[in-house]
Amino acid sequence: NSVWVSTDHDEIEKVAKQFGAQVHRRSPEVSQDSSTSLEAITEFLNHHHEVDIVGNIQATSPCLHPSDLIKVADLIQKEGFDSVFSVVRRHQFRWSEVKKGENKMTEPQNLNPAKRYRRQDWPGELYENGSFYFAKRHLIEKGYLQGGKMAYYEMRAEHSVDIDIDIDWPIAEQRVLSFGYFGKEPLKEVKLLVCSIDGCLTNGRIYVTEDQKEMVSYDYRDLVGIDLLKKRGIQVRLISERDCSKTLSAMQLGCIAKVSATNKLQVLEDWQKDMGLNWKEVAYLGNEESDVDCLKKAGMSGVPADACAVAQKAAGYICKSNGGCGAVREFAEHIFLLLEKVNSARKQ
Repeated sequence: NSVWVSTDHDEIEKVAKQFGAQVHRRSPEVSQDSSTSLEAITEFLNHHHEVDIVGNIQATSPCLHPSDLIKVADLIQKEGFDSVFSVVRRHQFRWSEVKKGENKMTEPQNLNPAKRYRRQDWPGELYENGSFYFAKRHLIEKGYLQGGKMAYYEMRAEHSVDIDIDIDWPIAEQRVLSFGYFGKEPLKEVKLLVCSIDGCLTNGRIYVTEDQKEMVSYDYRDLVGIDLLKKRGIQVRLISERDCSKTLSAMQLGCIAKVSATNKLQVLEDWQKDMGLNWKEVAYLGNEESDVDCLKKAGMSGVPADACAVAQKAAGYICKSNGGCGAVREFAEHIFLLLEKVNSARKQ
């Protein structure tokens, strides 16, 4: 009936409302590092007596699809369950832990080593994946998210992504591109990448010689990235607020460029219209405040790791590489992952 974001953060509230969610301002008492989801949900219910059922979606599980949530809501509303939670099937053999200094052997937990079968022939076991927990009010008021007449909902393995530690993040990014939910509109293949020259293709530094000639440095990996994009049929165009035509001529990139651009968004819109592209077919790599409007408009947006704070907030992807140090190549790889997603969707 309603979608809420529980937060104590102004910026999160702003983004939540921008995407149509209602906001519950979380109190300091349940906003600590040690606070639990149950505490936050209980506080929410104390302020919203009209709510009878809560579906708690975990932000650390980014591959959740609406179709799953609709089916789970039906389990509670139409089939009378008090609580439903998400699980995933794992095919992993478990052994008992032997702590250091203990004089004993490990024991099999879910297999017989004498009759060991292939894991693909074994039905596996169900594990909570932390994606969501649905429960009725009376259970939550007793201090439970699981209880009463319980049911689990088995999610597909490719949708079961849980971010717990840093190493999970890059894995989740690839999973989202391959299996994530991108809305009802069909995915579009990127056909144009527009890259800001200063601070993206270069590191933003300008070296001046004694005879007042300017020099900039660039990373060969970025040139390889541009070449790979072209080979995939993606046009690459460059943009800069300053007149760097001599630098571009020396680099011999073979890309259309617009220098001395006082309004980058206007240039981007002109290119998009001239090429007859949907905004989802346009990617943009920028790093300064002047790039923010372009980053918000493009279907796919990215910034180098050393981009300014406002540009990072506007971008969909933050590279691990700095500008002029491989960021263009890295963003190109990110685009290739999306293309794989598009091709996969077409095959399905």
